[in-house]
Amino acid sequence: MKPRTVLAVTAVCAAALVAAGVALRARYVRDLALASARAAQGSTLIDTRCGPIEVQQAGAGLPLLMVHGSGGGHDQGMAWARPLVQQGVHVIAMSRFGYLRTPRPADASPEAQADAHACLLDALGLPRAAVLGVSAGGASALQLALRHPQRVSALVLVVPIAWKPGTVADSAPRLSDDQDAWLLRLLGSDALFWAALHVARAPLLRHVLATPPEQVAAASAEERARVDEVVERILPVSARAAGLRDDTRLGKRLGPAALESVRVPTLVVSARDDGFGTYAAAQYTASRIPGARFLGFEVGGHLLVGHDAAVRAQVVAWLRATAR
Repeated sequence: MKPRTVLAVTAVCAAALVAAGVALRARYVRDLALASARAAQGSTLIDTRCGPIEVQQAGAGLPLLMVHGSGGGHDQGMAWARPLVQQGVHVIAMSRFGYLRTPRPADASPEAQADAHACLLDALGLPRAAVLGVSAGGASALQLALRHPQRVSALVLVVPIAWKPGTVADSAPRLSDDQDAWLLRLLGSDALFWAALHVARAPLLRHVLATPPEQVAAASAEERARVDEVVERILPVSARAAGLRDDTRLGKRLGPAALESVRVPTLVVSARDDGFGTYAAAQYTASRIPGARFLGFEVGGHLLVGHDAAVRAQVVAWLRATAR
C-alpha cells in the first residue's frame, strides 16, 4: 500500500473513532439526564425531627413503610411496592441515608436509620405501619421493630442483609478488601456503571446484584423487564454513592440483634442461591423471632427471579392477616 493511501486510511479510521466516541458520549449524557429526571419523579422532601427525608407515596389503605435495598432510593422502593397499591396498601417509599435527596448524617447506622423511620412516621401522622425492608434495608427495618415496636404492625424482610453466627453454614463467597475497593469505584462513577450496563451486563448481575444471569435469560419477558428496571434505576449512581458505600460494608459491621425480643409478626424471604448469602442469615433470623415465618426458594438469586408475583402475594396476605 502506498504511503499516501496508508495515511488516508489512517485518517479515515481516526475520524471514525472520534465520531464513535462523540456518539457514545452523547448517548451517555442523554441516558444520565433521563435517569436523573426519573429518579426525581414523584418524591417530596419532608422535614422530620431526624432531618430531611425524601418520600414518595401512593395508594390508600394499610400503611406500608417501604425500605429500599442497596443502590436504591424512593424510586427503587416504589418500583418494588407499587403493585401492592392495587391490593389496598398505602405505600410510603423513602430514600435511606445517603441516597438521592436524603442526606447522610454522621451516624448512619441501622439503629439511627430506624429512629429516622420513626421520625418519618411522626411527620406523616402515622401512629403505626407495616415495614418492609429489602436487602440492606432489612437492617434498619429490623431495628425499627426492636427499638420502636409500638410503631410496627408487621415486619417483612426480603433477602435481608442480616447477622448470623459463624456456626451457621453459608456457601456465599466473601469479598476481600480489594474487591470491596473495586466495587466501590464502580458504584461511585456514573460513567463506569453506564459502561458496565452496556458491555458487562452479565457480570454486573452476578457480582453487583448477586443474581445468576442465566436465570434472568431464561425468565419470562415480564421478569426480564423487571430485572432490567432494577439494574437501570441504579443510575445516577453518583447520587446514591454515599449510601452505597455504607451498604457495601454493612454485612461486615453487623452484630447480633436481640431477635428473641421481636414481638412483631414477621415474614422473612430469601433464595438459597442468593450471591450475597442472605438465605442462611434469613433462615436464622426467622428461627429466632417468635412466631416468624420463613419463605425460602431454591433458586432466584438476590432479585428472586421467577418469584416476584408469588412474593408480593405472600406479602399482601401477611399484611392483611396481621391487620386483622
